[in-house]
Amino acid sequence: MLSKEEVYFVKNSLSIKIQLKNYSMIKNICFVGLLFLSCHMPNATKNIHLQFPPNFDVQGHRGCRGLLPENTIPAFIKAIDLGVTTLEMDVVFTKDLQAIVSHEPFFNHEITTKPNGTFVTEAEEKSLNIYTMNYDEVAKYDVGMKPHPRFTAQEKIKASKPLLSAVIDSAEAYTKKNNLPAIHYNIETKTKAKTDEIFHPKPDVFVKLLVQVLQEKNILDRVTIQSFDIRTLQYLHQQYPTIQTAYLFEPPSLESLESRLNKLGFMPTIYSPAYELVNEKMIAECHSKNIKLIPWTVNEITKMEHLISLGVDGLITDYPNLLYKKISQ
Repeated sequence: MLSKEEVYFVKNSLSIKIQLKNYSMIKNICFVGLLFLSCHMPNATKNIHLQFPPNFDVQGHRGCRGLLPENTIPAFIKAIDLGVTTLEMDVVFTKDLQAIVSHEPFFNHEITTKPNGTFVTEAEEKSLNIYTMNYDEVAKYDVGMKPHPRFTAQEKIKASKPLLSAVIDSAEAYTKKNNLPAIHYNIETKTKAKTDEIFHPKPDVFVKLLVQVLQEKNILDRVTIQSFDIRTLQYLHQQYPTIQTAYLFEPPSLESLESRLNKLGFMPTIYSPAYELVNEKMIAECHSKNIKLIPWTVNEITKMEHLISLGVDGLITDYPNLLYKKISQ
């Protein structure tokens, strides 16, 4: 017969065993429940970054034209937020020789609202020549509110064509305030031989005025100057040989890399073709000459992945956000 102490011990042991058993059952039920929920949670997503090689250069084309009005300060700030390493932009000059950020040396009908509130038409756009206007007049035109016919998802905002100096100041202040890496700049000179002194200064004057702004902002070590017009690149290389250059070209083009470089007369930092022209041979030829290859303008994720797999050194895109894929589970 058990003593009182032994009876007490047995009762407690049984109670503990029952409690442990119940706890184990509850724990298993909770685990199964959580497993079920995790497998059936709707809209579960995660962001996966495309795998880039070291020092890969993601360039926001005109800021992020697919998302915000092109070549505007909000578009450049958005591009920085999306993680670009370089802001790609275009520069033209006003009558009072102010460097402003604009793809055309006139007011493009696709994006422009006149000071009176009416839209610029295609028939009149080239008569609105920025090189014949002082900057205070240019600033009265809106380039952010007109619905874009080709970029329909673009957010509409009030915006004018900004001074290059204002773009640089805004980008530099934003990166410093938010402890972000220093941003780089890829600036296209919008010049053609047949429109010298009509829509823009001659190449030597254009380059001098542009470099003056960049020197004042102390960013020359983070700047590439690009152009389809080899005259500006040649003058730049002769007078400012330490500034990086990018040689742009577009289709149709069957001319070889060697032929193009012979015409240019020096090795540019970057060879920048339309992405449709890029192949492994072109990339290999560039790399054999220590030239980077960065194509434009790549706006589809599958094409981005393909070009990265071929070995390009960067991409120029209207949609930096596409470099992140959302994968539903």
